[in-house]
Amino acid sequence: MRFGVTLQGVDDPASFGDLAAWIEELGYDDLWLTDSSLHAGEVYVYATLALAATTRLRVGLAVTNPVTRHPAITANAAATLARLAPGRFVCGIGVGDSPLPEIGCRPAKISTLVDSVELMRALWRGETLDGRHLRWEFDDAHLQGPPPGELPVHWAASGPRTLAAAGEHADGVILLAGLFPEGIAFAREAIAAGRGRSARPDFATTAFLYGSIRDDEEEALEEARSIAAWFPQVSPQYARLAGMSEEMIEAVRAAYGGGEFQQARQAARLIDDEIVRKIAFAGTPATTAAKLEWLGAEGFDAVSVFPLGADRMATIKSFAGMAQAARNDPITTK
Repeated sequence: MRFGVTLQGVDDPASFGDLAAWIEELGYDDLWLTDSSLHAGEVYVYATLALAATTRLRVGLAVTNPVTRHPAITANAAATLARLAPGRFVCGIGVGDSPLPEIGCRPAKISTLVDSVELMRALWRGETLDGRHLRWEFDDAHLQGPPPGELPVHWAASGPRTLAAAGEHADGVILLAGLFPEGIAFAREAIAAGRGRSARPDFATTAFLYGSIRDDEEEALEEARSIAAWFPQVSPQYARLAGMSEEMIEAVRAAYGGGEFQQARQAARLIDDEIVRKIAFAGTPATTAAKLEWLGAEGFDAVSVFPLGADRMATIKSFAGMAQAARNDPITTK
């Protein structure tokens, strides 16, 4: 199992290379960076800084979308980063969500996402595109640099249709399904349906662990509570599976109109601790280590901690220790 860190571009870019190098020194395999329009710094700047400052760390987008960025532009940016650090870049993509309403955009259709990935792969193969290709028009369009070959494309997905499409068309999925058995089983069933139709030979499932690790469990739960309010708005099926009533789902949706999950703090006060425990990776070192062991036994290919709260670096450091222990435990990494 691979271990990673997921960050938004909110840290000082002047020192971000040092932060990426520290994450690599802690033993992490992956660093995922969000593409959040105006809510964070430019993701390709942060990805470049991270790749330039490290020698082993794999860096991925978590995730870009075909609405704010034309897929040909994404293909070119990804190819450039692949030349900077061969074998260490992953193109993460999704339909778009919280970053879009602020700039007057709506999420892409799943069919648009499928076409976007096909277009990017054509350009990475070195093809020249003219006229109509899928839903876009081109005139002698090709990559100017040497094509890197196909790059891995991982989709962010939570709903059953998007998960099935990811299983069919992507090389991996960034799973946003909570961290409890019913939610994971629901997601896996949808992914399996897509994999049954796929010609892609390899597929990896990565769980994003939004949370906080603290000696005081109540403090950790409070710092992670906002992510629990994100699910009723964006993926209510998981809220139901976690035990949230329809009345509670409607109350949370009324208090949280969308946007980045950090904006859901007021709505999150309506959610009890047990629901937070199911959705977030939050608690003491002991309780979070137990959840990590369960995720390892579930057969995830990778996990990535998305640190929340006042001391994100403490959570990153604590999780690195858990990752090291898990690597040394054949039960956890089976």
